Order: sequence, then structure tokens, then C-alpha cells
Amino acid sequence: MSIALGRQWIEQATGIVGFTGAGISTESGIPDFRSPNGVWARNRTVYFDEFVRNEHDRIEYWRQKSEGWPGMRDARPNAGHLAFTELARRGKLKAMITQNIDGLHQASGLDSTLIHELHGNGTVAGCLSCGDRTPMDEAIERIQQGERAPRCRRCDGLLKPATISFGQTMPMEVLANCQRAAESCDLFLAVGSSLVVYPAAALPVVAKRAGARLIILNRTATPIDELADLVIRDEIGKALPALAGVETSKQAGGSGYDPVLE
Repeated sequence: MSIALGRQWIEQATGIVGFTGAGISTESGIPDFRSPNGVWARNRTVYFDEFVRNEHDRIEYWRQKSEGWPGMRDARPNAGHLAFTELARRGKLKAMITQNIDGLHQASGLDSTLIHELHGNGTVAGCLSCGDRTPMDEAIERIQQGERAPRCRRCDGLLKPATISFGQTMPMEVLANCQRAAESCDLFLAVGSSLVVYPAAALPVVAKRAGARLIILNRTATPIDELADLVIRDEIGKALPALAGVETSKQAGGSGYDPVLE
């Protein structure tokens, strides 16, 4: 099989569901979580119940977020994000499911109504009591001014980045919307995910069992590669635009793009 076949399938598809993990964001300079040098290796995990119960744990959680915020704030969408946006412009992309919390799909110009954020959004903070939202820039500025664990200015509730922490329940409505999208698509395009975190990792399987074609683009093997119709191991910023037929002249390279295919 060749990348041309994958491009043909994308051209034929009328209802594509995109699915992204950390791999697409690392190409924008955002560190991943799971690698030996990733975020979790360098910081103590603060579980949700610890955050709620203990001021000391809230301070540590916010210290970590404050430390990592400049990198997330300054990151820009890469060619992979823009390829999904182009598929949406053509009317082919019906849903964009992401495990990422960086807001780069929104920054790429993708319609926010298409985006389903399984793990929340780290560009804002939310009050755990009243739900009021605060831009992350504002929350971090308050920390820099001496509020070590900022609280909600509306109700004095606990303010927390609007992401899903360990031990925190994933919103069932978001998961249900993702499930419906997977069941109704004709092509599921999984990009930059190790596909080991459940329930998210079950979505490509749901799509495949419902009759969709499954394309996996990731640098390393995943547990469901054998289920896929096409597996590509390469840089997302090169391979995804080539699949979508939106590669630049540099990516086209005259002699054609030649990724590693399985």
C-alpha cells in the first residue's frame, strides 16, 4: 500500500473523524507527558482528590502549570493541525477528537463546534464550584503576583485548569459525542497517539467495527495497528498534509513524498 491509497480514501470519504494525541503537539514544541523526559517524569502527579482536599497540593499543581504555561501559550499550530483544518474547509471533517489540552486545533482556525476535547482545555481555568472561566494568562499572572493557588473571584471556589486530572471523572457528554462520531464516520484518522489510554483508545476500534476505514499515523507502534487499514510511521507535519493532499512544494519535494508505510 502507498500514501496515494490513503489519499484516495480521504478523497472518497464524506465523513472523516480526526483523532489526535500528544504526537501532533510535540511537533509544535509542546512536551509530551509519557516519555522518559516528559512532564510526568519531571513532576509529582497531583491527583484530583488531593487538589480538592489540600492547599499544599493545590500550590504544587499550580506551580507545575505556571512553569509549563509559557511553552503552551507560545506554541503555534503546525502543518498537521492545518491539514485537519483544510479537510474541514472541504466539508470532509465531521469531528475532531483530541486528547490534547493545548487549544492548537482552535488556534489553527478549526471550527470549535467540531472539536471534542477528551481531556479538557489548558488555556483556561474553571471554578470547581460555579463553573466560571478565567483565561490562563490571567490565572498565571495572579500566581506571579503572589497568589500561590488562586481562587475564583466570583464565588471564592477552587480555581483549577479546565483539564481532566488523574482521578477526575471525564465528562460523559463529551465521551458520548465522541462515541457517536466514531460510530457514524466512514474514515477514522488517528494521529500522534499511542492509543493506550482508555476510554479514548477504544474509539478507533468503535469506528472500525462500525465499518469505517482506519488510518493510523504515529511515530511508534500502537496496540491496534493490526486492526488498521493503513499504518504510517513518520513525522506528522510531513505525512498528514501529504495524505490530505495539501502538502507544500517543499513537502512534495519534486520526486514525491516517501514515508514509511506498513
